[in-house]
Amino acid sequence: MRSGQRARAQASAITPGRRSPETEPAPADKVRALFGGHRLSPAQRRIAQYITDHLTEAAFLSITDLAERVGVSQPSVTRFATSLGFTGYPALREALQPIALSAVAGSPGAGEGDRSNELQAAVDAEIANLESLRRVFADTDRVLELGRELARSVPLTILGLRISVSLAEYVAYAAKRIHPDVRLVSRGGTVAYDALLQAREAGGTWVLAFAMPRHANETLAAIRAARSTGLRVALITDVTLGPLVDEADVAFTAGTGSRLVFDSYAAPGVLSAAILQAMADADPERTQLRLEKYEQAAEQHAFFLD
Repeated sequence: MRSGQRARAQASAITPGRRSPETEPAPADKVRALFGGHRLSPAQRRIAQYITDHLTEAAFLSITDLAERVGVSQPSVTRFATSLGFTGYPALREALQPIALSAVAGSPGAGEGDRSNELQAAVDAEIANLESLRRVFADTDRVLELGRELARSVPLTILGLRISVSLAEYVAYAAKRIHPDVRLVSRGGTVAYDALLQAREAGGTWVLAFAMPRHANETLAAIRAARSTGLRVALITDVTLGPLVDEADVAFTAGTGSRLVFDSYAAPGVLSAAILQAMADADPERTQLRLEKYEQAAEQHAFFLD
C-alpha cells in the first residue's frame, strides 16, 4: 500500500464516515488516536502535543515551519512521522489535514458562529499563555535581577529583527523614559554588528533581545555577534530549547498565540512590561527624576492631546 493510501486508511480508521453527531469524536481525540499506541521520545511527545494543540495550523505547516514552532530539528519531525508508521512527514500531514478541515468546518451548515468560536479559541489560548506566565511570576527573583542588570548597562541595547521589531520598539520606547541611553537595533547583518560593537565600546554590558516565531537566522547571528563583543544577552522568546536559548545568558519564555493567521503576543507583552517595571524599581531615584523631566517636556511641547 502506498504511503498516501495507508495514511488515508489510518485516518479513516479513526474517523468513520457514518457516525451520529453524538458519537463523532472531537478532532483533538482523532489526533490523539492517531498518535496513541506508539512509544514516543520526549521530543516526539512535544511534537505530538503541539500538533494536537494547534491542529488547524499545524496540519498545513511545512516540515521546516513545524520544526521551528516546536523547537526541534527537521530530522526529529521526520523520525516522529516514521515512528507512527508513515513513510515521512508528508504522509503524516496528509492524514492530519482532513481532521483539521473537519475541525474548521464544524457541523454541517456552520457559518459565522464557528468563525466567532475560532476567535474565542484564540483568546482562550492567550489566556492559557498568561496563566503560564503567572506561574513563572510566582518567583520574581529572576525578573528583578535582570531588571537590575539592564538598568546598570549604559548604554542598553534592545534587539529585535523581522517580526520581533514591534516588541523591541515598545520596550525601547518605554525604556528611554527611565534609562539614560537606550539603543534600538532593528536591522541585522553588519549593521547590527556595528551597533553592538559601538554599544560595547561605549561601556554597555547587556543586550535585551526578542525572538518570536518565525525565528530569524539574523537574530541568531546578532546574538552571537553580541556575545563575541563581550556583551551579555537576555532573551525573550517563545521556546525553551534551541540554538537561540543556548546562546543567551538569560532566557525567559512566554508563549505566543498561534490560533490566528498571524501570532499574537499577549504574554510576551506582559513579560516585557514586567522587565521594564523591574528596571524602574532598580534605580527609583533615577526613574522618578527622568519621568518628571519627561512629563515637563511633554507638557511644554504639547506631545499629547490630554
